Amino acid sequence: MEFLADYAGFLARTFTVLVAVVVILVVIAALRGRGRRGGSGHLEVHKLNDFYKELRERLQHSVLEKDKLKSLRKSEAKAAKNAKKAKKGGEQKNRVYVLDFDGDIKASATEQLRHEVTALLSLATPRDEVVLRLESGGGMVHGYGLAASQLARIRQAGVPLTVCVDKVAASGGYMMACIGERILSAPFAILGSIGVVAQLPNVHRLLKKHDIDFEVLTAGEYKRTLTVFGENTDKGREKFQEDLETTHELFKRFVVHYRPQLAIDEIATGEVWLGQAALGKKLVDELKTSDEYLAERAREADVYQLSYVQKKSIQERFGVGVSSVIDRVLVTWWERLGRSRFWQ
Repeated sequence: MEFLADYAGFLARTFTVLVAVVVILVVIAALRGRGRRGGSGHLEVHKLNDFYKELRERLQHSVLEKDKLKSLRKSEAKAAKNAKKAKKGGEQKNRVYVLDFDGDIKASATEQLRHEVTALLSLATPRDEVVLRLESGGGMVHGYGLAASQLARIRQAGVPLTVCVDKVAASGGYMMACIGERILSAPFAILGSIGVVAQLPNVHRLLKKHDIDFEVLTAGEYKRTLTVFGENTDKGREKFQEDLETTHELFKRFVVHYRPQLAIDEIATGEVWLGQAALGKKLVDELKTSDEYLAERAREADVYQLSYVQKKSIQERFGVGVSSVIDRVLVTWWERLGRSRFWQ
């Protein structure tokens, strides 16, 4: 028994030391990660022509007979040789730069987008094209305003910009999409929602019921209009609504600046439309998926996908992991609720 007690004590001490070492290493790594923030990202470039070529060749190899496959490879080799000669003779293929923006409520992907735009503008010319694959249901005005400003840089440089929407570009997402010289949409993508919304709970009456006071001190008449805990006034509500209307008006002007063909008062109602209806409203220019469009462009141009990758610290990786778990839970429950109301 005494031996077992000594052994258990030894294990406990060993475990304590290991835990202490792990904690120290985590702290050191976190501090180093914090020091590297902002300078640890890098640009990744992938040639999509190679991706499409690999898909095509894999299918050909599985489907075609040997003699037909051999003949096809010969003609492809000849075409590649001619293309190489043309390139040496000064004929340069146009380039297509592909960017991806998957927007959340804060438009967090703007941090990557700004670096990608800076990189491509150092090389792109008006002969080239930028294709943005955009997915966003919108979010905070200032976040999407900055994201839209990054796309405006491309237009100002005279480089053609095409925006592809496969699923959704609503509210702030459409604020970004409208900057494109062309907007392509999948038939059942969701577009529009040109409006502004703000909502917050107010628990003042609950606090009052339990004799809890909450004071808000401000300097400036409209420093705080509506609050969660304080008592809201009609004057405060009026001012808040006025601010919403002002933001909506700026949103409308922004959209009509880039798409003057829109009947802005008709479509700036906060409504959304599926791609087919959006085409009729002139919110988009053509019904086509990004896959179809890029596969077409790859036949005549060099297509490059750019992505700026930021190295994350340990805290950020842990936070992203926890956030993704929470997101999955919320999405699952949202889908369950949705099934009870919508059927396809």
